[in-house]
Amino acid sequence: MKHADLIGKMTLEEKCALLQGATTFGSWGSERLGIPTMEFSDGPNGLRHQLGAADHLGIAGSEPATCFPTAVTVANTWDEALGEKIGEALGEEAAAQGVGTLLGPGLCMKRSPLCGRNFEYFSEDPYLAGKMAASYVRGIQSKGVAACPKHFAANSQETRRQASNSVVDERTLRENYLTAFEIVVRESHPKSIMSSYNLINGTYANENRHLLRDILRGEWGFDGAVVTDWGGSNDHVAGVEAGSTFEMPAPGMDSVRQLVAAVHSGRLSEEVLDSCVDDALELVLSTHPAVEGATGEFDKAGHHALAREAAAEGAVLLKNDDSLLPLAAGTKVALVGDFAREPRYQGAGSSAVNCTQVDDILDMVGESGLTLVGYEQGFLRHGGEDAAKRDAAVELAQHADVVIACLALDEIAESEGADRRNMRLNDNQIELLHAISQVNPNVVVLLSAGSCVETDWVADARAVLYLALGGQAGAGAALDLVCGRVNPSGKLAETWPKRLADTPTADRFPAQGMSAEYREGIYVGYRYYQTAGVEVAYPFGYGLSYTSFSYSDLKVTPKGVTFTLTNDGDRAGTEVCQLYVSKPNHQVFRAAQELKGFARVELAAHESKQVSIALDDKAFRYFNVATDAWEVEGGTYELHVGASSEDIRLVGTVEVTGTNAANPYANVDVSPYETGKVQTVGDAHFAALLGHPIPSPKVRIDRNMCFCDLNHGHSPIFWIVWLVLAAMKRAADASGKPNLNVLFIWNMPLRALAKMTNGMVSVGMVDAIVREIKWWGLAGIVPALFVKLATGEGFILVWFLWFLAPILLAFVANLVGNARTTSALNTAGK
Repeated sequence: MKHADLIGKMTLEEKCALLQGATTFGSWGSERLGIPTMEFSDGPNGLRHQLGAADHLGIAGSEPATCFPTAVTVANTWDEALGEKIGEALGEEAAAQGVGTLLGPGLCMKRSPLCGRNFEYFSEDPYLAGKMAASYVRGIQSKGVAACPKHFAANSQETRRQASNSVVDERTLRENYLTAFEIVVRESHPKSIMSSYNLINGTYANENRHLLRDILRGEWGFDGAVVTDWGGSNDHVAGVEAGSTFEMPAPGMDSVRQLVAAVHSGRLSEEVLDSCVDDALELVLSTHPAVEGATGEFDKAGHHALAREAAAEGAVLLKNDDSLLPLAAGTKVALVGDFAREPRYQGAGSSAVNCTQVDDILDMVGESGLTLVGYEQGFLRHGGEDAAKRDAAVELAQHADVVIACLALDEIAESEGADRRNMRLNDNQIELLHAISQVNPNVVVLLSAGSCVETDWVADARAVLYLALGGQAGAGAALDLVCGRVNPSGKLAETWPKRLADTPTADRFPAQGMSAEYREGIYVGYRYYQTAGVEVAYPFGYGLSYTSFSYSDLKVTPKGVTFTLTNDGDRAGTEVCQLYVSKPNHQVFRAAQELKGFARVELAAHESKQVSIALDDKAFRYFNVATDAWEVEGGTYELHVGASSEDIRLVGTVEVTGTNAANPYANVDVSPYETGKVQTVGDAHFAALLGHPIPSPKVRIDRNMCFCDLNHGHSPIFWIVWLVLAAMKRAADASGKPNLNVLFIWNMPLRALAKMTNGMVSVGMVDAIVREIKWWGLAGIVPALFVKLATGEGFILVWFLWFLAPILLAFVANLVGNARTTSALNTAGK
């Protein structure tokens, strides 16, 4: 241990207190022992360090910080050096604001376009996500503070996120959902990592020994602190035993008592406890000098310029008929769309940043060299009909050479805490676009969205530039691209299907019940579309440029490829060259091809360069569920080099020596996975893939019962609670404006009451509530009737007291326990 001397001076209560939050975002400290406190902060794309009363949903205000483009945008750059520069800026701002650990980046896999938090994640591909996340971590930690990659692992939906059971086979878990984290841990050595809310095959991620001890710490060698998501702890003792470090946000003294009791009873060894305490101390003490040495200031202008650079690199040119873009100086443009005046530049929820400044296209177009003939809002931001606004925009369009239409998913379409309902832009935006195209075909769409959308409207635009979520400087970046000051180079980090019905999880995402069944297996994103032969709107890795590139002179070995890339145009440009590995003749089922390398190459006009892309230890491997190990199937592999997953320019073959492991599916009927046609996998085939029966999704009345399931209980009082919450949720849904507070409670398990109330509620009180929901309240009818028959009155009073007494007794016991534990901490060492 690194801090054995210090740990030796700590009492058992002090050790246990250190393994939890003291405030919503702060750790425990000890003046007696010289242990400082440490601040955590949300911030995958910018600091959200709150002042005063803090929350974890992005509701309360926070200190001004730079809002960089979100992960969906930066992933489109495929630029690790840029990711590192952004990380450095985030680390600098963290130290300046007194933050020791930055909660990010987020690198969950984009299993479905409907995940409400996709804007916060990099990609559908684990290799790309891992590489980009590792670059962020290196940059953040170069400033002396810690990064905390999240959410580990198999966290794919916001619906029921705190109690959803991800039912996934081991191969899919390893290849799709853990590989990105493996890359981050091995290549950037994060000082901390955040465990996810969900269960994985029946065990909460934060207390999953297989995940935390066997894989994270054992196989990958992670030696940092594991931090729960806020309210994500289920059983703190089980979490510590599995290798979790910090229980957040501030569960109070009840968690301390649980750990102390577990050590005294022998359930938890003090050696294991000390190991976690050592991890906690290392995180706090190693980040303290950077925070203490910071000046409290950062380069606001420099970071804004970096945000603009990143936004420009991350934009993807989806369409450019007849080279309409870039526009020449002096081009008369009409600007339409509410998002030109009030941009959509970041996501909603815990990642929301209070920006140092926010640019908008309407204000900045005057600096672009274009001639603005006018602006019209054109549509209502959150949907609905307004013929006058539409007609005014159509009239304006007739007086311009080119119409720039700013379209977007609005803020309530995608947010933490709620999954998307569909993949469509609001109808009023599509109707406006069509109406404008009828009077002026020269339409450029600037599209802002945190994930893919259906694009059946693109025929009404000659050019489409996908800005993703460009951060506070995104408007200037968009105009840089439109006017040709920057040549588009972004490539999609996720496939854009033609319609939601084409996705592999169309009929089961998000899962509404207890279990989220990953029936599609390894076939996520392009792995599904290409293997199953499903036509898409825009493939993974796709993006146009104002120039063109040619590939030639391929040379291949099992260690990588070299080839010549030539810029065939008259304009300097950047190409993202992609390397995919394929094994057409295989025994073990696999995707048609998988990304295993990439290179971002800048070329002057007509310049050629030799490009090399190396293959690492992940290039040919698959996870064998029979040997419980990574294996390589020997034989002939194809190496595909191209400009996107569908635009393959060069193909070479290599012979690879295998590990000679037997096909684990040789005697198992997994036929849907042989073809990749996994939209409708039956129970028998999914159970065969899992290697065990499918868990029952039946609601259980216990600590992990969600508020949305209270109607399954047996308590009239909690039926009323459910009815009130259901009515509030329906009202919010009907208004088109999801209420994040209501959604959080609706999807919250009962045990979170003991984790999110700063010690006011104990696990004992939660257990009393569970007993009430099971049967206790109804059983109270008997004594209430007895009193009524004996006295002629008192039925309601007795029944209410019967319900309330166990909860009040647990409340009093918690107060007494809190006082005793606090006293033990205050008198430690005296």
